[in-house]
Amino acid sequence: MQKEITRGSDLFDDRGHLTQTGWARQLIMNYNREKMRASLLRLKEWDCYCILNPEFQLNLIVADVGYFGMGHVNWLDYKAGKDKSSEAIKLFTRGKLNLPPTADRGDVEFIKGDSWIKFKHLPGAMSQRELTFDFPGYVFDGRQGISGRIILTRDPADDTMVNVIPFENPKHFVYVQKIVGMPAVGQVKLGEEIYEFKGEANDSYATLDWSRGVFPYRTEWWWSYAAGKVNGKPFGFNIDYGFGTESSKSMLFYDGRGHHLDEVTYSFDIRDPLKPWRYSSNDGRVDLVLEPVYSNSENINMLVLKTRGIHAYGFISGAVILDDGTRLVIERSDRVFGSAEYCWHRW
Repeated sequence: MQKEITRGSDLFDDRGHLTQTGWARQLIMNYNREKMRASLLRLKEWDCYCILNPEFQLNLIVADVGYFGMGHVNWLDYKAGKDKSSEAIKLFTRGKLNLPPTADRGDVEFIKGDSWIKFKHLPGAMSQRELTFDFPGYVFDGRQGISGRIILTRDPADDTMVNVIPFENPKHFVYVQKIVGMPAVGQVKLGEEIYEFKGEANDSYATLDWSRGVFPYRTEWWWSYAAGKVNGKPFGFNIDYGFGTESSKSMLFYDGRGHHLDEVTYSFDIRDPLKPWRYSSNDGRVDLVLEPVYSNSENINMLVLKTRGIHAYGFISGAVILDDGTRLVIERSDRVFGSAEYCWHRW
């Protein structure tokens, strides 16, 4: 079912059930968490920023997953063929991190010891976000300490991919926004070495995954995003599937306008994820390939909590069809770059 939500309302009614389900272009629903009926131990809330270009990537996450809260930093150096994550953790937070009920305003802060992450909205007509962090104990390839400051910019009128997703259990839900293609400008200091994100000058773009939800204990998903310029105009996509029902979580973005998609899937060789990842859709609107320059995997086992994932990062080429029937061809020379993953969770 492809229902667009065009009029906002409270997310929950007095019984804790979703008042509307479907997709929207902006966060127009009021996340009235006080009406939610699930245990706070089951509630998952996170702000996840992925900042990348064809040479390196920074992921910053502040999350409260009920059992614990965390600040997470992940650095990937594609040329070196290495990546490393680090987390600062607080136990049994159960929503006490007080993450904002919208991504449009409200700041985020996580501090544990001498490690910290802060996400701040800056004043001005354009929507700008300042991401700062410092993990002095982090060690990557012999270099100690990682810190940085990144500024992301977007036009608040640009479309985003928003979903209100139900599950079979009426207490389960996901309210999620994906913002793709924010030009990213700033520096990361790794040991004594400086890495620069220069926005369009070195194809540096950020994606935000803003999620609030109560998931089933076992969940899997496929998520891919990419950004760049095609024909001199901003282009990107969010392709997302594997959990929940009702509406597609996939959208093309071109020159600020979102083009909602039906069923889109991608396939890859699990034995060799450096082979091309291929995307297709049930209506023929998506025919894309991601050619990886780097791939990694994760396998985290914390008894009750477990996560497995496969990730690839690379250049996008192929063709897509916009809502008006325009066929858009993406060449390798356009340098549209992105990520794709398959993740399985027990949480």
